Amino acid sequence: MNEAITYQNWQQISDTFPIVDETKGAHSVLEWAYRAYPSEEIVYASSFGAEAIVLIDLIQQIQPDARIVFLDTELHFPETYEVIDKIEARFPSLRIERKQPKLSLDEQAEQYGSALWKTDPNQCCNIRKVIPLRETLTGKQAWISGLRREQSPSRASTEFLNKDEKFRNIKICPLIHWTWDEVWGYIRRHELPYNTLHDHQYPSIGCFPCTQPAPVDGDSRAGRWVGIGKTECGLHTK
Repeated sequence: MNEAITYQNWQQISDTFPIVDETKGAHSVLEWAYRAYPSEEIVYASSFGAEAIVLIDLIQQIQPDARIVFLDTELHFPETYEVIDKIEARFPSLRIERKQPKLSLDEQAEQYGSALWKTDPNQCCNIRKVIPLRETLTGKQAWISGLRREQSPSRASTEFLNKDEKFRNIKICPLIHWTWDEVWGYIRRHELPYNTLHDHQYPSIGCFPCTQPAPVDGDSRAGRWVGIGKTECGLHTK
C-alpha cells in the first residue's frame, strides 16, 4: 500500500507541509505527491496560464517525465497554443497531452445550436472541459491544480490537499499561499515562457469567447464569463 492511500485525514496532512521556504510549501507538496502516488496515478491538469508555468517548472525538477493534460476546448487563444509549444520545447521530457472533447465544435453546434457558450455556458464548459477531465482522471488517484487562495473568494479556503468529490480522488494545490506578484517574480527570475496575453491585462485566460481583460489587483477571475454571474467552468465546483 503506498503512502498516499494510508492517510484518511487530508486536512491534517495539508497542515504538515512547511510554508516558510522559498516556494511556500509548493516544492514540498509536489515532492510528497510524486513520492506518494505512482507516476501513472497522478496527472497535472494545466491551463498553461501564469500559475501553470510556475507549477510546470517545479514539477519537472521533481518528475521530469510527469504527465500534464491540457483541456483543449478548440476555443483557446492563439497565444495559449503558442506557450504550450514553447513549454514542450523547453521541457521535452514532460508528457504533455492536448485532450479534446469527443464532440467537435461543428458537432456541438449541430446538437445544441451555434455559440453554445452564449446560450448555455455551463453546458459548453461541461462538454468541452468537465467531461474530458473526468475521462482523463477516471481511475486516477490524484490530480494537481494551480489554484491560489488569493485568486477569488470561491478559492479562498483551498487546502494543499483536497478530497475531490466530483472526480472521486485527491486534488493537490501546491500554490495556495502564493500571491500574483510572487508568481510573476518566479517566472521572471527563471526566465520562463508565458502566455503574452498576461501583458495585456488578462490575469485569467480561458476560452476566447468567454475571457476579457480584467484588473490585476482585484478578483483575477473577473474577466471570465463577464455579465452572467459565472466565475468557474465547473472543474472546481461540486
